[in-house]
Amino acid sequence: MTLPRSQLICPASTPYYHCIGRCVRRAFLCGEDTLTGKDYSHRKGWILARLALLAEVFTIELFAYAVMSNHYHLVVNINQNKALSLTQHEVISRWSRLFRVPAMVERWQQGNAQEGETEVAEKLVAQWRQRLADVSWYMRCLNEYIAREANLEDGCNAARKDTHLKRLPQVDIHPASPIAHTGHPPRLAVCKNEIVNFSV
Repeated sequence: MTLPRSQLICPASTPYYHCIGRCVRRAFLCGEDTLTGKDYSHRKGWILARLALLAEVFTIELFAYAVMSNHYHLVVNINQNKALSLTQHEVISRWSRLFRVPAMVERWQQGNAQEGETEVAEKLVAQWRQRLADVSWYMRCLNEYIAREANLEDGCNAARKDTHLKRLPQVDIHPASPIAHTGHPPRLAVCKNEIVNFSV
């Protein structure tokens, strides 16, 4: 029986998780599609660049990765202590790299909060802090990006229900132990400069 992710993920038991993202509808993620003859190898660059950004935003460390033709594997470590050690301003700075920060929070950060805004702003920052150590949010920020880029490249119309985010991978998450690197995470720190030289 499948367990809800809220029950499956328990950092107190183990901070290590093996995440698998699969394409749907026979969509190709990376490499050459022998059926159509199209080469999607450049898409690995999207994934590595996105992983590099997520490594700077989330307090989730990438231990290993493998990008395949229609799916990928990640082994991640949830660093909750790091999330808890961030200041409120650091949380806002990280979150704002992926999402728009409400004007109310910006006013509060600058010390110009209006009546009643301080409590709401602090609750939002606490929620963002929790999400920065949340595997589900990490995967969401990776998968939605991949899906949108692929749909844009393929000329899919987001207004059409049958094509909208058609490449959004199905995600499996399992507790894991540290394993040898398939991909070398330290290179992700500079992959924006070396992206075209990164081999499978």
